[in-house]
Amino acid sequence: MTHLWVRAEQRPNEERVGLMPEGARALVEAGARVSIEQSPVRAIPIEGYEAAGCQIVAAHSWPDAPDDAIIFGLKELPEDGTPLPHRHIMFGHAFKGQAAGRVLLDRFAAGGGMLYDLEYLVDEGGRRVAAFGYWAGYAGAAVSLICWAAQQRGGIAGPVGKHAGSQDLRAALGAALAGLGRPRAIVIGALGRVGTGASDLCRAMGVEVTPWDMAETAHGGPFPEILNHEILLNCILAMPGTPVFVPEHAPQAPRRLSVIGDIACDPGSDFSPIKVYDRATDWQEPAIRVHDAPPLDVTAIDNLPSMLPVESSQDYAAQLLPSLLGLHDLQAGVWGRAHAVFQSHISGIRNERA
Repeated sequence: MTHLWVRAEQRPNEERVGLMPEGARALVEAGARVSIEQSPVRAIPIEGYEAAGCQIVAAHSWPDAPDDAIIFGLKELPEDGTPLPHRHIMFGHAFKGQAAGRVLLDRFAAGGGMLYDLEYLVDEGGRRVAAFGYWAGYAGAAVSLICWAAQQRGGIAGPVGKHAGSQDLRAALGAALAGLGRPRAIVIGALGRVGTGASDLCRAMGVEVTPWDMAETAHGGPFPEILNHEILLNCILAMPGTPVFVPEHAPQAPRRLSVIGDIACDPGSDFSPIKVYDRATDWQEPAIRVHDAPPLDVTAIDNLPSMLPVESSQDYAAQLLPSLLGLHDLQAGVWGRAHAVFQSHISGIRNERA
């Protein structure tokens, strides 16, 4: 019997969940056992899961879960160095050369566990079966506009927070932009999920969008057109072959560009296309000023969909549910492909330990 254990997120400002009560009910009816950790912050109330037939367990008790349980969460585990013996489903951020990635893989190697990285659950054509991309783009564009508005008033963006829904977010953003004109934004990756969300938010706020995708970036750069827009929204994941959109010397060049929204947010990767910053930002300090005169701010928050926790959870969970219903066969389909990716990265580490 498949046993899925949904852990409570431990990262600050993280209220999302990858399984809704109706999805939990579908799993239970299909013969799975579903355990849900209690959580004081999860955007979806625990009562719905209990009514769906789930076992309710204590928050953060997953290390003591049965050996056969598959631990499901979204964001990173506590960085305590302990070995990881279970199979985990989560965003691991471990396969692109990230500094913390080797540490996580070492923990799996030490414990004998397995990582099914949510970013690498793909169909036969290599397309992700589930992604938070639309809401990441939507929220990321909103934060970028907040950064731009703060600049127009001679400052730098202050703290951002969650919203009850997208309508509430737009209302707050409208207040931030009151009395100002509108910048122009160039969206790279405009045809993807992230780019679509970013473009939709911009247009809803009266911001002119220049949409770029593979056709516009295929020549590999340089891309001087980017510097002629006030805002750049990067919606392209860092990977081998990704061109550099903003080189190190860009802040000193003549430009209108004043805000970079690196929505893909992978500054620790060797393949990052934005070379003017080296660390993610957060809700408390959403912008880094990388040049003063004229100002250039970078915002790169890696849990943007958490600003809209209910809508983003509902959307993502609906996309992922068909794959979760296939957990009984971890050797096939999306799970088999994710397993192969993990094995390709962990084999060298295990050989070192042999």
